[in-house]
Amino acid sequence: MEDAPFPDAEIIAVGSELLTPQRTDTNSLYLTGKLNDMGVEVVRKTIVGDDRRRLANVILSALESAKIVILTGGLGPTEDDVTRDAVALALGRGQTFRPEIADWLEQRFARAGRKMAEINKRQAFVIDGAIALANRNGTAPGQWIEHRDRIVMLLPGPPGELKPMFEAECVPRLEARLPKQVIRTRFYRVAGIAESDLDALIAPVYQAYSNPATTILAAPGDIQVHLRARARTEEEAEALLNQISPRIEELLGDRVYSRDGSPIEAVVGAMLRDRGATLAVAESCTGGMLGERITSVAGSSEYFAGGFLTYTDRMKTEVLGIDPALIEQFSAVSEPVAVAMAAAARKCAGASYALSVTGIAGPGGGTEATPVGTVFIGFAAPSREEAKRFHFHGDRERVRTFAVQNALEMLRRRLLAAQQSG
Repeated sequence: MEDAPFPDAEIIAVGSELLTPQRTDTNSLYLTGKLNDMGVEVVRKTIVGDDRRRLANVILSALESAKIVILTGGLGPTEDDVTRDAVALALGRGQTFRPEIADWLEQRFARAGRKMAEINKRQAFVIDGAIALANRNGTAPGQWIEHRDRIVMLLPGPPGELKPMFEAECVPRLEARLPKQVIRTRFYRVAGIAESDLDALIAPVYQAYSNPATTILAAPGDIQVHLRARARTEEEAEALLNQISPRIEELLGDRVYSRDGSPIEAVVGAMLRDRGATLAVAESCTGGMLGERITSVAGSSEYFAGGFLTYTDRMKTEVLGIDPALIEQFSAVSEPVAVAMAAAARKCAGASYALSVTGIAGPGGGTEATPVGTVFIGFAAPSREEAKRFHFHGDRERVRTFAVQNALEMLRRRLLAAQQSG
């Protein structure tokens, strides 16, 4: 593989069951992590049903674009286990029956007190020129094939068989054949900007580089910018990242809330802890999601005073003491009520700061003046009480998730401002 300084890989998961909602391909995630550790980039993952001809065509396509092709599953004894046949077809090779593998299989069944069915002998067929890979946890041997300047691996589908086989049989062979290479990644978690706006902001920088490669991933209220550099050494990879990352960081400014992957609830938690401050929340439309996010962080009892789940108007008045006339005049989904909720939560809990969320998550309940997706987020501090109106698009879960993320971002911004003012 000397002619390819940075070989790529493709993973093909075989099995019609993986094309149903009941089964998920987790093997490819494991393999991607292991390959990345060796500096190998996975450029495509494919799931193919139990069809010999279709699978053979996918294998041929993978061999055109990747130096390493890994197939998982389809190595069992039944007629719908088509991986061996499809690989042989794609490579133009025959298959040879290995009596020693059949003997090993029979002994394995005998140790379990069972008689091996004749059909299991199908697993003793090995593609011509392949190396059979021992399976110490199952009955399906793997296979390692070197085809021209390509490597093809056939691995069993059950993770308990695939993982030990890959680590014991494949990793040493790959390490002996791969050039020295590493992949290093930096990524930023960003809030307070839409994905399209972020891309327009940083695209003039990252488009000038193919290495590092830049990927933008978006979730409700949370965007991640990934930079991946490939090089022969860690030092070279870090040098490549250092060419681009300072320029991107400068453009993003304080929109970056995490450089180590920490979620925003962990970031604001650390900020509260550093200040010796505490937080309380009052929630309506989010139904406890904000408190759950905050308390998902280990050690949050150091700064989280507690929360109030006041879903109805009655709970807002009886638990938080909100004036019924205020709700009557402005409605429960309004700026004055959001401010009052935050102020009351802070006072009741004796906290340094408080957040509140009230809104209409849908799908019903909206009006022309206050449509579905309208959310007010309130904030209360010793010297400041305020609320901000948002309008989020999407289904109920998306609106609620956006609300929680933006509430935490509001808190982060207020804590940053407090730090900067001394």
